[in-house]
Amino acid sequence: MAQLPVELILMRQLASYLATPIFLVGPEGELLFYNEAAEGVLGYRFDEAVELPLAQWIREFPLFNTESGEPLSVDEIPVLRALRERDPVHGSLLYERPSGERVPVLATAIPLVGQGGRVLGAAAIFWPVSGGANA
Repeated sequence: MAQLPVELILMRQLASYLATPIFLVGPEGELLFYNEAAEGVLGYRFDEAVELPLAQWIREFPLFNTESGEPLSVDEIPVLRALRERDPVHGSLLYERPSGERVPVLATAIPLVGQGGRVLGAAAIFWPVSGGANA
C-alpha cells in the first residue's frame, strides 16, 4: 500500500501505546492496523496484523447484529459508517472469532479528518461486553 499520511502514522503510533483495543482503517475502508490490545478480542495475534482491503477484512473479521444474529452489512459496520458519514458512531455488535465463538462487543468509531477536510480514515475503539451487549 502507498505511504500513509503523517496523521495516520501518528494515530497508529498512539494506538500502539494504548491498552484499549483499536482498529484503524484508511480512506477506502482498508484495514491499516489494529493494536496489541485488540488481539484478545479479535482472536488474531497482533504480530499477524497486515493491511487488508475492505472486502477481505470484512470476511476475516465477521460482525453480526446483536439482536437478530444476522451479518452486518458494510453500511452497518461502525468504523465504516463513521468513515462514510463523517460522524462518530457507537453501537453494540457481535464479533465472530476464528474459533467460531461470537463475542458481544461495544464499539465507538470516529472519522479521522485532516486539515482542509481531507478524509484520512476512521478508528474504532472497542471492548468485549460481559453478560450481553447493550448500547
